[in-house]
Amino acid sequence: MSFEPSFPGPASLHAPWRQDYIESIDDKVPTPGSVSFLNDYWLHPEQDESNHIVARHDGGLILLNRYPYAGGHLLVALGEPRPSLLDYSPDQRAALWKLTDLAAQLMQLAINPQGINIGINQGRAAGAGVPNHLHVHLVPRWSGDVNFLNVVGHVRVINASLGVMAGRYRDAWKAIAERRG
Repeated sequence: MSFEPSFPGPASLHAPWRQDYIESIDDKVPTPGSVSFLNDYWLHPEQDESNHIVARHDGGLILLNRYPYAGGHLLVALGEPRPSLLDYSPDQRAALWKLTDLAAQLMQLAINPQGINIGINQGRAAGAGVPNHLHVHLVPRWSGDVNFLNVVGHVRVINASLGVMAGRYRDAWKAIAERRG
C-alpha cells in the first residue's frame, strides 16, 4: 500500500538561510586517528565557538547538534570517548548525568520548551551516529511540533540558525554561572 499525498505542490520548504550550514557539513573532517568529532572538539577548546560548544564543565561539554531533530537540540558528552554507558566508571557516569541536568536547566532557561526528550542511542543498531563516543541527546519539544509538515510532508523545519541558538544558550549559561556564584 502506498501513500499518496492528498494535496498538490512540491515536497519542499524554502529556507535559504540554511545554505551556509549545508555548505559547511563536509568541512568538519575528523583528524586522522580521531575517535570522533566529539573527542576532537574536546581537545580543541579554542574552536568552541565555531563548533557550537555552549559550555564545558566537569570533564565534558554541552553543544548544539549540527543535525538537529528540533531547533535547540543539545548534545552532552564527556571528554573521554567510550562506546557504552557501562564503559565509564560510576564517577564518570555521575558526571555525565550532572552535565545532562545542567543542559536541561540551560535549555529551560534559554528556550523554555514545553517538554524535553532526553536519551542515549548506544551502538549503531540503536541509532548512534557516533558509536565510539557515547553522548546524550536533549531535544526540546512543544505541543504541536509534530504536525502535517513532519507527518504528511516528511519535512522537518528548524526555525533558528545554529549561530543564533548558540548565542541564546551561551547567554543562559552565563546567567546560570552568575547564580551559582
